Amino acid sequence: MEKTVLSATLLFLSCLGVSLVHADSLSAPLNVTIRELKVNSAVVTWDIFEGDPVIGFAITQQKKDVHMLRFIQEVNTTTRSCALWELEEDTDYIVHVQSISLSGTSPPSEPVRFRTPKEAEKLASNSPDEVTIQQVGQSAQLRAGELIIIVVVLIMWAGVIALFCRQYDIIKDNEPNNNKDKAKNSSECSTPEHPTGGLLRSKV
Repeated sequence: MEKTVLSATLLFLSCLGVSLVHADSLSAPLNVTIRELKVNSAVVTWDIFEGDPVIGFAITQQKKDVHMLRFIQEVNTTTRSCALWELEEDTDYIVHVQSISLSGTSPPSEPVRFRTPKEAEKLASNSPDEVTIQQVGQSAQLRAGELIIIVVVLIMWAGVIALFCRQYDIIKDNEPNNNKDKAKNSSECSTPEHPTGGLLRSKV
């Protein structure tokens, strides 16, 4: 099984034109770290020595105590990270990173071991104090919706108050005219104090 995997790896590298001969001037990657560890994925990052003529990288991913390997290689890139996908939950993995130059590959980095979490453990680790980007986006959308509703309600209340004030002013302006009309009507219907149609007194 190991020979088959190795043969396939050699064939793959020969097709890409990359030699397995280690370049004497190329150093192994440093500070290899596993980040963003999830149930089925992770991201491996690393550093290189300044001045190394690196044109790509090669990553070997292996399950612990399992001979099957996954080989990831990219050339013509200056990236210093790579996503590992389709991992199995609650499983141990070992990762090596190599730098690639035009003259060959560097020695492999120190092996990095990590274990993917269980689905239940990952859910439990998401405490209420932990806010994800998706949750922040949802809360921002809720706040925006609430703000719109508040603004609409305030505008409606302002319209109602303005209409009430206008109606009140109209009613107030009409009150003096009504009082005058009432006074006029009452004066016309009342009996005069000194009637002109009275009887004349006779002289004695």
